[in-house]
Amino acid sequence: MAQPDSEQPDGLIHALLLDGAGAARTLEWREVGAWQPEQGCLWLHFNYEAEASRRWLDERSGLIDVAVNGLVMDETRPRTITRGDNLLMALRGVNLNPGSDPEDMVSLRLWCNGQKVISTCRRPLLSTHDILERLQDGAGPHNAAELLVAWIDGIVARMADTVDGFEDAALELEDVLLTGQLGSLRHDLAHLRKQTITVRRYLAPQREAFNRLTAEAIGWIDDLNRLRLREITDRQIRHIEDIDAVRERTAVAQDEMVGRLSEQMNERMYVLSLVAAIFLPLGFFTGLMGINVGGMPGVEDGFAFWVVVLLCVGAAGLLMAWFRFRRWL
Repeated sequence: MAQPDSEQPDGLIHALLLDGAGAARTLEWREVGAWQPEQGCLWLHFNYEAEASRRWLDERSGLIDVAVNGLVMDETRPRTITRGDNLLMALRGVNLNPGSDPEDMVSLRLWCNGQKVISTCRRPLLSTHDILERLQDGAGPHNAAELLVAWIDGIVARMADTVDGFEDAALELEDVLLTGQLGSLRHDLAHLRKQTITVRRYLAPQREAFNRLTAEAIGWIDDLNRLRLREITDRQIRHIEDIDAVRERTAVAQDEMVGRLSEQMNERMYVLSLVAAIFLPLGFFTGLMGINVGGMPGVEDGFAFWVVVLLCVGAAGLLMAWFRFRRWL
């Protein structure tokens, strides 16, 4: 391992030495430089936004350029890259930090050779805290393979509540649609579809990253941990399928909403058309009676007005009877 700088990088989150029995010990920075593989698995966790961390990874970590770029790249999609027993992974987990949106997914990057783990992140990931708590209780991972599996397992497990939340939201929107209350339904449907599309954007390549991880012949991942990774991959696939189902349900709900809005508009236009059809001949008749020219019948007759009213009422009644006969009313 390359010798570290004399001072600890500002972006170092923790430096832990796994004791092989489920616990870990925090190392001083000088102890990191003196670490040997026979002491146990070394786990260095950095904030890649800190300039000191980037400089140490680039100049002092001993990693090749591809690994360093993968650990400090600002934007990356989930992927798995292997070279012999060296593993580089980029993962995404749902953002469960307070005040954050789940679809604003948190990125995690790690490099491992079976003896040492170097990981970077920008925002905290709850699955990382889960592992740290287990290590404090003495029930954590024993080696690098178990650390990797536990981390991936935590990331996928934390997605379950978010996916269930999507399904519950879709069910609530469907209930609102059935009641006919379409006030904010369009906005809520669009927001839910945006969330599911954003989450699936990262889950699909992450599934492929898991598949490649289980398929690669990495010496320090034994058969038992490989089986665990396959089980985690299956759960990841189920989450993707559930999200796809939510997207389809929201699409159906949106089509139904558009259909109902069109139906309401057609009903209103239909009523207006009937009203216009009834009053159009009446308007013509009354307009004709209002011409100020000589020779208009009934000008001198005091009952002529009521005759005209009766004629208009009779004409309207005949039109309505005709519409009902044709089943237009």
